[in-house]
Amino acid sequence: MNSLPYVRTLDHPAPLGLVVLQADESLEHDFRRLLPEDAELLVTRIPSSPEVSPEGLAAMESDLTAAASLLPRGTRFSAVGFGCTSGAAQIGTAEVAARTRAGVDAAEVSDPVTALIAACHAMEIHRLALVSPYVEAVSARLMAVLSRAGIEISAFASFNEASEARVVRIAPASIADAARSTAAHAPCDAVFLSCTNLRTLDVIAPTERALGIPVLSSNLVLAWHMAQLAGLDALRLDTCLTRAAPA
Repeated sequence: MNSLPYVRTLDHPAPLGLVVLQADESLEHDFRRLLPEDAELLVTRIPSSPEVSPEGLAAMESDLTAAASLLPRGTRFSAVGFGCTSGAAQIGTAEVAARTRAGVDAAEVSDPVTALIAACHAMEIHRLALVSPYVEAVSARLMAVLSRAGIEISAFASFNEASEARVVRIAPASIADAARSTAAHAPCDAVFLSCTNLRTLDVIAPTERALGIPVLSSNLVLAWHMAQLAGLDALRLDTCLTRAAPA
């Protein structure tokens, strides 16, 4: 056998990493639309319950380090994101970061809750109208975490759906209707569409035009925050959304 010589490529920018729920069908696709074309994104999956409950969300804590460790070894990631809004609220954002770092070499760690709080601070948003797909016990934990961060939930509505397989099938028109009706319930600075599995990207821009206020989603703020942490072209939320708009 001939031993072939080779030349090593030059170092390239550190990639982004993403821990996606086993049940999630939306997050990876949305990230491909939201991030710059030259951003390298590597993905791993974490076991998740098909039924969303506080207990099922909390159970992911014990699997998070192992899931993160399945990202390529020997690679320094500029940022790694944990792709679950309610899971981050249930487990705790500090614990999510610690468990993720235990499994992968990451300069920064984010999640949709951390990203939403950062986005609200950046945009001076103090009152949110919150739309959730999930049952009350799951949504209550998220609202409590946001309240402790100084973000008031002035209006809240939910589809009261516990099945992830059904959440991802909620029609965009239903999501847009929910955003408009919830925002109309009480004064708010922005609307937040919670859950990485909701198909939200195509409804954000028209809903913003209808309401005249920002509309944020779990996937939008997480992509924005990770890009910010990684220093990708000082990405703004509006440029993320422009990039994601269908041609």
